[in-house]
Amino acid sequence: MCGFVSIYDRLGQPVNLDIIQKMTQTMIHRGPNEEGIILDGHLGLGFRRLSINGLKEGSQPFLNHNQSIAVVFNGEIYNYKELKKWLEELGYQFMTDTEAETLIHLYEEVGFDLPKYLRGMFAFQIWDREQDILFGARDQMGIKPMYWCETDHYYVFSSEIKGLLACPEVKRQVNQEALSHYLTFQYVPDPLTMFAGIYKIPPAHTWMVKNKEIKIQKYWEAQFQPDENRSFSDCVDETRAVIKESVHAHLMSEVPRGAFLSSGIDSSAIVALHRQHENVQTFTVGFDIPGYSELEFAKQTADTLKTNHHEVKIDATRYQEILPRLIWHQDEPVADPSAIALYFVSQLASQHVTVALSGEGADELFGGYLIYREPSALQMFSYLDSQTRKWLGSWASHLPNIKGKNYLLRGSKTVEERYFGNAFIFDEKMKKNLMTEELQQAYISPWTVTGPIYNRVPNADDVTKMQYLDIHSWLCGNILMKADKMSMANSLEVRTPFTDIRVFEVASRIPTKYKIANGTTKHVLREAMKEFLPTHVAQKKKLGFPVPIRYWLKNEFYQWAKDIIEESATSDFIRKSYALQLLEKHKHGHADHSRKIWTVLCFMLWHQVYIEEKYQFSTIEKGEVRRHHVILNLDGHQLLKKQGYSMRIANSMRSF
Repeated sequence: MCGFVSIYDRLGQPVNLDIIQKMTQTMIHRGPNEEGIILDGHLGLGFRRLSINGLKEGSQPFLNHNQSIAVVFNGEIYNYKELKKWLEELGYQFMTDTEAETLIHLYEEVGFDLPKYLRGMFAFQIWDREQDILFGARDQMGIKPMYWCETDHYYVFSSEIKGLLACPEVKRQVNQEALSHYLTFQYVPDPLTMFAGIYKIPPAHTWMVKNKEIKIQKYWEAQFQPDENRSFSDCVDETRAVIKESVHAHLMSEVPRGAFLSSGIDSSAIVALHRQHENVQTFTVGFDIPGYSELEFAKQTADTLKTNHHEVKIDATRYQEILPRLIWHQDEPVADPSAIALYFVSQLASQHVTVALSGEGADELFGGYLIYREPSALQMFSYLDSQTRKWLGSWASHLPNIKGKNYLLRGSKTVEERYFGNAFIFDEKMKKNLMTEELQQAYISPWTVTGPIYNRVPNADDVTKMQYLDIHSWLCGNILMKADKMSMANSLEVRTPFTDIRVFEVASRIPTKYKIANGTTKHVLREAMKEFLPTHVAQKKKLGFPVPIRYWLKNEFYQWAKDIIEESATSDFIRKSYALQLLEKHKHGHADHSRKIWTVLCFMLWHQVYIEEKYQFSTIEKGEVRRHHVILNLDGHQLLKKQGYSMRIANSMRSF
């Protein structure tokens, strides 16, 4: 697991070493072990390494034999040994047993089709000196991040936004369209970020800088193709086999491994399958408040599976104190309270292991969210024509707040009209009450995000449409983003076997009738895993890492939240009077506005951190840096002398 940056100067001017070095060092937490930099005229690459595989020979940037191609790579390629064997059969000679060298030779063989051959989590860039092409790709599910922007002189790329902001030409400015979407979704959907002019590379996309122009295009599509003729037992058997194989593949490393463990089926299944190969260290986070802790259930599971278990308990003070720093690590506001819980369990795990397996993605792929049962509950409305449903919705909207009103309102809408993803924070009426007139001028309907996604699957059933939307928005924008940023903040590599491309291929063929069945969700997955799980886990609903934000905002967090709202320099965007009104109603029990308040607070804290620059954070290296890396100028093959860096002869790939 690593981080990298790059600058391509469109004017053909040499890239400044100090800029690349400053950008690279913003991400020491992603790679505390080594640093490497290449300058080649108008192209600069910077790299930070967290050593997982190829401990002695996996340094980057990595060059081919004649230094015509260089690669920087973040992630893991689980089929790289298969690819290496194939390339050796084709005549390629390898000097190392590393993923980086495999990527270079695969590029030499298949060119820009390279990412189609990869199974793993990855973001990489390849610099082809002879063709003057900078080429890169992000993995299919969006596990590893990638950001970019265009300035007056540069195309700039980085594994984290803070790396881009270290470039003097990159400005800090709120993207008002992104803020409008954030208030709906609790995160900023691809390809926008909360910074104007800074963008995400979407999952399953490549990018290429050629002839001083950038081109971004999709290379893979996560399509559901349920096979209605398959038997339930076949679905169960295939699911069991592919998850077992995926967990085994995800154990590839030369460093200690462990796993996160909650009380639900997803993480428990990963741990149980992991335990078949080796002794496992497991890690759980919890809170003191009843109903918000999985510590007891996780400990029971750990005892049954005979793991070496560790747990951490968090209180309101500790949670509150760390929040600004964690928002700095996230780069953007993500109003998911469990992100901070994930930070603490990652911090705990990093004290014992370097790699941790986790259960993200099972709900999206196998139909695990309770909301996926809604289409069945609303089935009766599907027999009404569109005009009747519209009339019903209009009539229900005028009813007082009585039991059944929301059911009628949701039943009157199609799935495209009512479902905006797993998190839906502010509806349009409340959002406009919160937004200032200035921000309302930038307002764009959330339909501009969800509509194009729904339009790609017009003939799918409602549950499949909901899964499809979540995989293309919620999974990458929230779930996998927080897993990457919160683990990397602790120099910990988190791997998610459920989001493996081969697991998706199996999950995509399961009919909905087998996913939402027997009075539960992800029915196939439960059946496939039950032989490995303790009985108390097999049918238990997943809680994830629940966080007592609802309780804290009425008590310990109340004055703190009020102070942030009143003192925040966000009056151009947020009506503070309305935000304070929501807080008061929540405190006095008139309504549960905790998620809405938290969404506002996270944006305001992000604004303090990144726009006002009220806080100054620096990355503290985890342990002692093993060795600094060379800084190489490929233009003339001259080493640049820089204090604190080792000087090495740069005449072969082994210089790196």
